[in-house]
Order: sequence, then C-alpha cells, then structure tokens
Amino acid sequence: MERAWIHIRGIVQGVGFRPTIHKLVREYGLTGTIKNTSSGVELELEGERETLSRFVEALPRRAPKLAVIEEIETAYTKELRGFTDFQILDSRTEALRNTLISPDLCICDDCLRELNDPTDRRWRYPFINCTNCGPRFTIIRDLPYDRARTSMSPFPMCPDCEREYHDIESRRYHAQPDCCPVCGPEVFYLDGAGERLEGDAVELARQALKAGQIVAVKGLGGIHLACRVDEPEIVQRLRRRKQRDEKPFALMCRDTACAERICVVSEEERELLESVRRPIVLLKKKSPGLLHISENGFVGVMLPYTPLHVLLFGEDIDMLVMTSANLSDTPMMTDNDEALRNLHAIADGFLLHNRDIQTRCDDSLCWVLGGKEYFARRSRGYVPFPVRTGRELMPILACGAEQKASFCLSRGDSVFPSQHIGDLKNMETFDCYTRQIRHFERLFDIVPRALACDEHPDYLSTEYAAARAARENVPLIRVQHHHAHLAACMADNSVSEKVIGLIWDGTGLGSDGTSWGAECLIGDFQGFERFGSIRPIPLIGGDLATKETDRVAFALMHEAGLDTGGIEKAPVYESMLRANLNCPLSSGMGRLFDGAAALLGIKTRCSYEGQGAVLLEAAATEDDGIFPVVLDGSPLRFDWREMIRALVAARSAGEESGRLAARFMNTLIEMAVRQCLTARETSGLQTVALSGGSFQNMFIMARLPGRLEEAGFRVLRHRRVSCNDEGLSLGQLMIAQAATESGDSLSQLR
Repeated sequence: MERAWIHIRGIVQGVGFRPTIHKLVREYGLTGTIKNTSSGVELELEGERETLSRFVEALPRRAPKLAVIEEIETAYTKELRGFTDFQILDSRTEALRNTLISPDLCICDDCLRELNDPTDRRWRYPFINCTNCGPRFTIIRDLPYDRARTSMSPFPMCPDCEREYHDIESRRYHAQPDCCPVCGPEVFYLDGAGERLEGDAVELARQALKAGQIVAVKGLGGIHLACRVDEPEIVQRLRRRKQRDEKPFALMCRDTACAERICVVSEEERELLESVRRPIVLLKKKSPGLLHISENGFVGVMLPYTPLHVLLFGEDIDMLVMTSANLSDTPMMTDNDEALRNLHAIADGFLLHNRDIQTRCDDSLCWVLGGKEYFARRSRGYVPFPVRTGRELMPILACGAEQKASFCLSRGDSVFPSQHIGDLKNMETFDCYTRQIRHFERLFDIVPRALACDEHPDYLSTEYAAARAARENVPLIRVQHHHAHLAACMADNSVSEKVIGLIWDGTGLGSDGTSWGAECLIGDFQGFERFGSIRPIPLIGGDLATKETDRVAFALMHEAGLDTGGIEKAPVYESMLRANLNCPLSSGMGRLFDGAAALLGIKTRCSYEGQGAVLLEAAATEDDGIFPVVLDGSPLRFDWREMIRALVAARSAGEESGRLAARFMNTLIEMAVRQCLTARETSGLQTVALSGGSFQNMFIMARLPGRLEEAGFRVLRHRRVSCNDEGLSLGQLMIAQAATESGDSLSQLR
C-alpha cells in the first residue's frame, strides 16, 4: 500500500471534476480526499501502487467532457494516513493561484429535458443548471470556485438541492450554481414604466414580443434588447430608439432548422452553432433579403444558450433580434437599475432577474473558416480560456489599442486575453476596461512586472499604461501597431521565427508618424522592417473622411489625374488639398476600400466603422479579372492610381458595380501575392502571416490564402484570437517579452 499525492491543473473547477473523480476512485477501490485549491485540484489517495498508477493513467480519459487537463503532477510515499473512505474537503486558498476558470456554457441536454418535463421539480425554471452547463466566468468573484465566492452566494440551497449537491450519483453533485424555484434566483417582468407585473414573467415577455414590443432580456453576461424579426417596422423602431440606423443586428433562432430558412448552414457551422460555446456565427444569406437586419451578405445567428432563452422562444417563436442593450459607444448593461434608468426610452418591457452578473461578457462573434472559428469578437463561451505559447513568460500586462479594446495578461506559458470590451472612446468603457484588468489580475494572481501599449500617445489604453508604469515603477514597452498585429498572428499559431506579414487594417500610427494600414512587413517578436505598403492617400478632413467617404473617392481621383467635377463639394476638397489643410496621408487598406465603395456608388456616407468595405464585399459578384498592378519603390508600394483609372473607366462604360467590386478585390489579392513573392526573393522566408481588420473580408480570405499556398508559401491566419485590434494585445505582450529578454531591445523601454 502507498499514498499518492496528485495535483491537477487546468479547467478542473466548475465542470463536475470532483464528482467524476469520486466515481472513478470508487471504481478503482481507492480511499482518500479531494479538494479544490487556488491552483487546481488536489488528491490524496491510498491503495496498491499498481492501482494508483492505473488510476492516474485513466484520469485524462475519464475526466468530464468540459474539463481541460493541462498538467498532472504525482508523488508517491509509503507513509499512509489510514483513509477509510473518500471525502471531498473544503477548498483551500493558496498564496499562488494557478487554476483556470471555465467559460459560461449553454444549457445541456439533460437540463433541457428537465426544463420541459411537467413532472420535474425544475419544470420551466429559468436557472436550471448542473455540473455540465450554466454560468461560470460571469458569476465568479474569486477563487477557489465555491458558491460563497460567486453571485449565487445570496441563495442558500434548500434541503432538496442540498441533498443533490452531496449525492455522488447526481449530476449536480458539488455543482456550485445548483438551485431550484424554492431556493434560487427568480425572474420577473416589468412594463416600460418599471412597474412589476403579476403573472408568469416569461409568458408576459413572450406576449409582449408577439405583440410587437421591444423587450430587454437579462442573460448570462449582460442584457439584450429583443424584438420580432418578421416585421421590418418593429426592427426599424428599435433602430430609431437605439440610434443604430444601419449596423447589422444579431438574431437568435429557436434551432438550426429556423436558421436554415434564411441562411446557408454548412456542417461545420451547424456544429459550432450547436456547440456548448454557442457563439454568434456569421452565416451567408440565402437571398439578398433581411435588409432590415443586415445590409451585407452575412447574418449573425446564435441559438438559445440559457434556459431563460429556451422558455422565451417556446414552440411558436422562431427568431428574434437579440442585440446588446447599451447606449451609443458604451458597454453592454448588466445591472437591473441601470437598465430601467437608461433603457426606458428604448424598451417597452423588461425581463429581468435577481442574480447579479459579476463580469460583463458580450456574445462571441465568428465565421467558420477552414472548419474552425475565425473570430471577429472573442468573448462569451471562450473567455477566460488562455492561449498557450509554449514558452515561459514573465508577468506582463498588454493594454491593447483603442478600437475593439482588449488586454492580455501572462503567467507561466499562458496568456489570458480579456473578453470584448468595446471602443475606448468614453469614460464608461474605460472604467469597464480598468475594472476588468483588476478582476483578471486578482483571479489569476498576476502582478505585472512590465506593461506594453500602442505607440499612439492619444489612446486611453496608452495613457493608462504610461501612468501605471510610472506609478508602479515598472518598464513600459511601446509597440508599433502593425508590428503587434504581426506578432499576434505569430503567437496565435505558436510561431516564433521571422515571417512575412501582410497587415491590412484601417489605421495605426506608423514609425514615421503617419497613418499606416496596408503593410507588408518582415519581422518577428524582436523587430520588423517595412518591406511594402501602398501609395499614401490624402484624407481630406482627417477622421471625417472615414465617415464621408466621397472625400476619399475625390482624393483617389485627384491623385490619379481624373476629372472630379461630378463630386459634390469638389471645389472645397480641391482647395483643401492644394493648401494641404487637414489632409493627413494614410496608407490604410480600409481607406482604399472606402474610396472604392464610394467610386462604385455603393456607399458615400458611413454610419459605422468599415461600412463601405463591408458593403463592397457584399456587392461583389463573380468576376476573375484584375485591374493593373503597379509596384515600385522602397518600401515596395502599390501605386493604386492605374487601378483607379481603370475602375473609373469601367464604371463610366456602364459595367456592373458588383463585377467591379470583385475585380477591385482581385487586384488587391494579386498585389499582395506579388509583394510576398518579392519579399521572399529578398529574405528567403516562406511563411506569410495575415492579420488586421481588413482580413475580416471573406471574399479575400476565401482566395488569398490559396493563392499564397499555390505560390509555395505557408500561410498563418488567426485561430484563437481576433484578427482585428481586439487581438493585437497578444502581439504586444509577446513583443514586450522579447524586449525584456534582450539587452539590445531594452532601449525600447521608455
């Protein structure tokens, strides 16, 4: 007989790990104890050495399906404690926390069956859950993961739930959020004036929705606004009230069959829609309709992921608009009183509950590309799962940029990217950002020894990093925006050697003080060189040109030597260019898309970021042609003037705008391949990384990687974090790590 000490790290709390292990221990005839610790799960078992070894070998195979075992540490001794049975002990808080936390998970099949069973004591109970499903990340205040450290602490278990909690045969054995109608949270419905109405709250909300009203619905990580899809005037009413005139809304469909009525759904997309993570999946429309929901070629669709959502749909509601409840440019709401105070002019009713949302977490948003998630937003269902880097990292906080703000924290070989936070344009979002940094640092027991940020001095994230680094006397590494994108894609693919990087986005401060955004870089975590770009575009009126994109169209035509007389305000724009009055230069790929969309008559006034590019992609039809590609200079720049002349000539000749949109994007793909071929001739490198928000264009992503592979390149694209600015904090962190490892690079610290 021997005693084994077994320590297991990974996602092993809140996923039914201890109950499963209890059953496995009983199967192997062992005795001992198990407890949650701040760094994972700890076992002490006694039995014959051979049996103990077989138990340890079986652990990874027999763990709960939602568990992620990262490491098993085992030690044996002949000193016995004389265990006579197996016990689950109280959790232990350690000086160093090293455990992982499960993301929130959708309702499981067993709970769904009970929810719909009139004979079950949890029939139609909106908070039904078990060890296989339910809230995790959004309710946790602290570790170890026990009920007292979650927002379930105000709800003591009733005798029936307590009995299940201690029953090894129950799937609610040691399920921390376990509850029922007797002891758990309650849901209630209020009218537009905030008056609580008597009756079945869910049924009251259902009737309001069917009557065409807009209802605020409190979910796992925040509050949504819901309304019917089938009546465009109802959706338009929501748009007017929310001041969201054109930006697409997400839909929640009762099941995949409902989604298939309006969208093409592949097998991989079906699997992702129905997965435990339940992200919003961007699906191709079956027809050009649904313009009141989405003006582009995709619709964001998710399936119900909480019991409350399931009850809301019932058997007779097929789909609802389900969009974040927030005021313009502010974070998603989580608090009942805040919702009643701020949404009274938007919502006609409120379906709320009294379980606090500890951590705001918006819905994840992704495409399926190559059979895998390709994120536009990584949040609920994925956060706070780490990105493994395969190398030891010092504790670093990387603060991200301004748009699609995020941050990353490192510990060991893990990087913990935050959930989606939003654009850092106001104090409400900035306050959310700083509170989440503190929350992550506490949960994962990380005290940063260096900070990283964007080089742009006016970003709130940069100001935060600079002030904190000075206050805490730690190094601050300022990272060039597009270098961070390159490094993020490298880290996302566990690559550290030098690569060619195609970094396409709207804007980012370049090393020369101008705006960059269509870059061909050669680099690694240690540094980069700007190998290629595009001819800079004058932005008439500065940032105003990103909204009034006819200004970009005018600049493109003017630079190409074309007649601009047909453009409204042409004399004003001409005089501004001549005087160089507020006409900064930009090599942003997003601006080139904006200008092309305006020239093709697709969009000249944009109400949200990237709208022109999105609609140009949606307008594209089949066309294999390209416009002239001219590359010259050092860095190797794409001179787009010949392309613009050809595009305008084709448009004037009456060619269809959809074919020209396709030809425009084909030209950019050809330009990119030629830049990479020239970069390979110079550097000998065979790997190309694709990063930046412009690579959210599925027309390009369906073609460019294949063209590069045909040319003999290995292509890296994002897999675990977003290609847009939300993902670049990962790159900042890896560059900061490299800077701290190299004495030469320490000159970057300032």
